[in-house]
Amino acid sequence: MKTRAQHDPSPAGAPTDAANSVTAAADWHPESWKARLEAQQVVYADREAVQRAADKLRSLPPLVTSWEIERLKGEIAQAQAGERFILQGGDCAEILAECRPEIITNKLKILLQMSLVLIHGIGKPVTRVGRIAGQYAKPRSSPTERGIIESGPGAGTEAELPSYYGDLVNEAPFTPEARTPNPHLMVRAYQHSAMTLNFIRSLLEGGFADLHHPEYWDLRFLENADLPDGRKGAYERMTRALADGLTLMENLGEARVHELTRAEFYTSHEGLNLLYESAQTRSVPRREGFYDLTTHLPWIGERTRQPDGAHVEFFRGIQNPVGIKVGPKADPAEIAALTEMLNPGNEAGKIVLIARMGAQHAADALPAIVEGVERAGRRVLWMSDPMHGNGIKTEGGIKTRSFDAILQEIEINADVHQKLGTVLGGVHFELTGEDVTECVGGASGVTEHGLNENYVSLCDPRLNYAQSLELAFLVAGKLGRG
Repeated sequence: MKTRAQHDPSPAGAPTDAANSVTAAADWHPESWKARLEAQQVVYADREAVQRAADKLRSLPPLVTSWEIERLKGEIAQAQAGERFILQGGDCAEILAECRPEIITNKLKILLQMSLVLIHGIGKPVTRVGRIAGQYAKPRSSPTERGIIESGPGAGTEAELPSYYGDLVNEAPFTPEARTPNPHLMVRAYQHSAMTLNFIRSLLEGGFADLHHPEYWDLRFLENADLPDGRKGAYERMTRALADGLTLMENLGEARVHELTRAEFYTSHEGLNLLYESAQTRSVPRREGFYDLTTHLPWIGERTRQPDGAHVEFFRGIQNPVGIKVGPKADPAEIAALTEMLNPGNEAGKIVLIARMGAQHAADALPAIVEGVERAGRRVLWMSDPMHGNGIKTEGGIKTRSFDAILQEIEINADVHQKLGTVLGGVHFELTGEDVTECVGGASGVTEHGLNENYVSLCDPRLNYAQSLELAFLVAGKLGRG
């Protein structure tokens, strides 16, 4: 990553050259989405404050650069062709208060370690994309919720307040003040994203991505684990093989060792709040069209991909690669048509279809969607998100996910693509580098009774460090060379 909050190098709010906008539709501009119905719309009471926040964002340097975006697009095109694999992962929703060095370091560490396991197992280069430096907004199933006011006036009484939409929009405490959407939080989210990106860049340039010593990875979860099918021994053998392989490459003067120590890293988030996204969307010198410079890879959620909606209208005009979440009830013809709306030129590397079916639905729902898109001749990267369709609640009402269901959905995805002759080119996880207890199962032994030990997510449950690394081993085995 070459990103500080740096110049792209076009001035914020600079006049748009006609030559730079030729690839954008004639009826599109960065705020044309405002004429459409916006799903998950945030209602701000102070419109002048909204304008001040948007103007401030327009005046600030971009968070990422157009050449990074184009490089990622090229790598996604390679993954579409089966020549590369995309690993995308990070928090369900970032929290401003967790913009701390140790937390950022642990997120980067687990993604780097997972990527090396995948490189070794599947024999392909792996692109790392973090749900980081901007994943501050989350869609909600209802705009309001009922609860007990936690503090201040009315404390202890029941009330109906706006739902928590993430730190980009409002705050988590259940009080009228915290839950009121605050447009200045968009500026704070930008600032924290910039700090996060700066720190990641410093880590990578300082040699943090040197993965020569996988034998030092934290595999303590294997010590007392009751693993089936000799899995414990397989993990340990792969770890030794990784270390031996890197040593051999280095002794032979292999140039790719240097690449492993200076890994590229890209960012992604759901482009939910279009005020935030459009304020940082601009044209840049010597390139055509407009770029959303809040992130490299924004995606459209299952709740916001209406063909006539505001989100599709916004995303059809930007040059970034765009992800689309696709659930089990999706109409194959509509998904194919949606990819054409967002990528009328059928450009390679532009569209990532992220299947989030649920283990119980994937085998029935996924094949028809894949066949419909392929039949239409649309060029897309197929990715599996095994998290969002596998949410469950315990008897005590705790939201969790099953490690076994997550693994099962990935395996179903792989089998479907193998049968159809298409390519599963990536995986998309909600994970953290911390030892949280939010998902049950896996070798780390988290059970329903142990969920309360360290359950800290304000939204959806995430895989912990051990579960994430274990999944990397299993995915590498499923998709491996032999």
